[in-house]
Amino acid sequence: MWLIILAIAAVTSTALWYFRDNGRYGLEILSLIFWGATVMVFVDHAMGIVEDALAGHEVEFIEVSPSAFLLGVFLVCMGVALWEVYLLFKKPRRVVREKIAK
Repeated sequence: MWLIILAIAAVTSTALWYFRDNGRYGLEILSLIFWGATVMVFVDHAMGIVEDALAGHEVEFIEVSPSAFLLGVFLVCMGVALWEVYLLFKKPRRVVREKIAK
């Protein structure tokens, strides 16, 4: 489930970056964070399936449970928090100058 949630966040942030961003909010960084997490989770799931199949266990690619849903929401929140930290350290002066100039 968390793979699906991260993929939705990655596609949404990429669409916002492509269609709405003027370079001010650094949505390309948010998009890269979510795509990186999505690829990482996909590889983790794929390796888990290979290991389970070789061991003869039952294979489940997408886990659907409340805990998996909460993990996906938590990962999206962490991605947004990392993006905000990036914005605070990378662009604080530029944003303040633009607000003062208006």
